[in-house]
Amino acid sequence: MFDKWMQYSYAAQKSQRHRLLKFILVFFVLYIAYNCLSAFFFSVWVVENNTMQTGLKAGDRLILSSYKMPLFNKELQRGSIVLIDKRNENAQKMPLRIIDGIVRFFTAQRISIFSGDEQFFIKRVIALPGDEISMTDYVFRVKTKDGAFSLTEFELSDKPYNPVIPLVSRLWDETVPFSGSMDTITLGHDECFLISDDRSNTNDSRTWGPISPSIISAKAVLRFWPLNKIELF
Repeated sequence: MFDKWMQYSYAAQKSQRHRLLKFILVFFVLYIAYNCLSAFFFSVWVVENNTMQTGLKAGDRLILSSYKMPLFNKELQRGSIVLIDKRNENAQKMPLRIIDGIVRFFTAQRISIFSGDEQFFIKRVIALPGDEISMTDYVFRVKTKDGAFSLTEFELSDKPYNPVIPLVSRLWDETVPFSGSMDTITLGHDECFLISDDRSNTNDSRTWGPISPSIISAKAVLRFWPLNKIELF
């Protein structure tokens, strides 16, 4: 009897339509708010690999602040953990980008329709435009643009970190990117050098070369998971 009342009652049908419209409106507002926050203010990111161990491991969850808003657009700092976005935005049509936003919304940014190749990387800033940089035994030395002496990467970082230094035979070819040594280079006015904390076979500026600060989209602010490793960056 109740089902028939719901089926034939105009008031019941109108109430159902109102609830449906209300649900769609709430979802739309949440979707817009989420994308605005993640695009311009803060976003949540899941570390998907161990290239930043020992500090970060796969499964760690981070809150990142965007570099796109002037309020949070502070100068890059050596030692900061940042998110690189290497997507070619000009090659992505607007309808596909909207669909990609919806997919990322429902999957907490774990899945993208543009995921044929890896596009996002979490790395550490080692050197800034104008710096001189070299590497010996997997440890970088940096002479800042206005500095008189070369200092180790650890001396130029506000927070301590412990990179993974691989054990490599002295017979290893010193010309390959992961040999542990790198001749001195000077970064251009629009170049930064970013590195993995795991100095073994992982892609970073040793293979990409220096990158433009324009593709650095966010900076790590807080690790909130796992709970026993909550940490401000």
